[in-house]
Amino acid sequence: MLNVPSQSFPAPSSQQRVASGGRSKVPLKQGRSLMDWIRLTKSGKDLTGLKGRLIEVTEEELKKHNTKDDCWICIRGFVYNVTPYMEYHPGGEDELMRAAGSDGTDLFDQVHRWVNYESMLKECLVGRMAVKPALPKDYHEEKKVLNGMLPKSQVADTLAKEGCSSPSYDWFQTDSSVTIVIYTKQKDINLDSVIVDHQDDSFRAEILIKDYSYIIHVELSHEIEEDFSVRVVENVGKIEIVLKKKENASWKRLGHPLENHNSLIPRKDTGLYYRKCRLISKEGVTHDTKLFCLMLPPSTHLQVPVGQHVYLKLTITGTEIVKPYTPVSDSLLSEFKEPVLLNNKYIYFLIKIYPAGLFTPELDQLQIGDFVSVSNPEGSFKISQFQELEDLFLLAAGTGFTPMVKILNYALTNIPSLRKVKLMFFNKTEDDIIWRSQLEKLAFKDKRFDVEFVLSAPTSEWNGKWGHISPALLSEFLKRSSDKSKVLICICGPTPFTEQGIRIPQLINEERVTGVSPTSVPHELMGVYVDPQWLLASKKRGNQVAA
Repeated sequence: MLNVPSQSFPAPSSQQRVASGGRSKVPLKQGRSLMDWIRLTKSGKDLTGLKGRLIEVTEEELKKHNTKDDCWICIRGFVYNVTPYMEYHPGGEDELMRAAGSDGTDLFDQVHRWVNYESMLKECLVGRMAVKPALPKDYHEEKKVLNGMLPKSQVADTLAKEGCSSPSYDWFQTDSSVTIVIYTKQKDINLDSVIVDHQDDSFRAEILIKDYSYIIHVELSHEIEEDFSVRVVENVGKIEIVLKKKENASWKRLGHPLENHNSLIPRKDTGLYYRKCRLISKEGVTHDTKLFCLMLPPSTHLQVPVGQHVYLKLTITGTEIVKPYTPVSDSLLSEFKEPVLLNNKYIYFLIKIYPAGLFTPELDQLQIGDFVSVSNPEGSFKISQFQELEDLFLLAAGTGFTPMVKILNYALTNIPSLRKVKLMFFNKTEDDIIWRSQLEKLAFKDKRFDVEFVLSAPTSEWNGKWGHISPALLSEFLKRSSDKSKVLICICGPTPFTEQGIRIPQLINEERVTGVSPTSVPHELMGVYVDPQWLLASKKRGNQVAA
């Protein structure tokens, strides 16, 4: 008997429901596009109603502005008059009204935390929320909640319940170097878990520990060279970051503490941190898809885990626009690969260019040597799902193929138990198939890998499969190598594709399915874990938006 929870998957607040029900996108009136909004913000019109003044807003004052004709919303301590933005909001007025006259930070984070609201709404800024009266000196510190963050003691308690200990750090020096040592007390820490940036005098290290970030953030007391080294001792969870001094002087202190220094914070509260990456190359892959190669600055250590994504940020007509993308490998075949740069400095993206879009045409116009801002990685896909895996089934549609690239490379290289990897790749026409020749050569080279192409609008010369994702197409494709083999199904594509795909394995296998609410982030991979007894739907990728 099938048991499919209808409400938990997708979650009511997830981006999947933007296009498929629940929180539907609202058709905007003519002249109400994102570009039209940008033009309005540059027109000099008073969008706050305060004639350029900034004020402190009390909770009582904020609550008064709770109608469509007078709507103020607080996000992370700043108050915006979103009344002029009502007709431009893709989710419609009702979505904005859910936070009218109140703090909408949590709602914003649930729906579209990656959106750069500071830039989009800067002309609507009313002011800061008024600071509440100071607490008595004898008030217990552990009871404070600041800026929506859990107090450190509460975070430590939460980690303790999950079998984790609070991290700590120390530093020492020689004549030529400074070494920062971070003790995470976790045995599953690796180089993917460590993100380090040195920008100007600011040094920032973020260590990803389960659903938390441990942050070291200081203004260094002395200058250092651009390059540094990062080492992880995995069996004890120790991280060593070695900085090179510009001068052989003795440091009396590491530096001056900056925002969130030496703190453990839920990852959802850390915000997106960016660094500028140089465009090294771009080359056509299909008629409308290109492979972009960006290079990290020498003062950054960043490795994007398999199945996770980053955000690219460009300034377009004075406004910062952000879009999520999944990094790929430079090639599926080792003989095509260029020499790997020290510390994995290249990041590759397969990106479809939408001629009528706002973001991708601007990205396509960039010249070699121009810069693109790249965020820290995000996502919930866990590489631990590959442990003892025997059968891996990949279902991709269009640029939903991008998360599959690193998965293919990782699985075929690192999973000794793997017997079979099968990819069913859905596209409209033959010209839309990304890396077709590479996929066919990989299937010829590695007998564990098979690929099937399915077209929805084939020509009369097409001899392969055609149609849309369906039980009929997948019944043979999803056959295991043995009755008791451990299986993982990964699905990525537009919303209707993923919603249909999540239901098909259960129909074929007649097994019970439990839905787990997905995140609201586009471009995130969905994994369906399958064992001989039952299926578990894990995190799902969001809708594919025209960028």
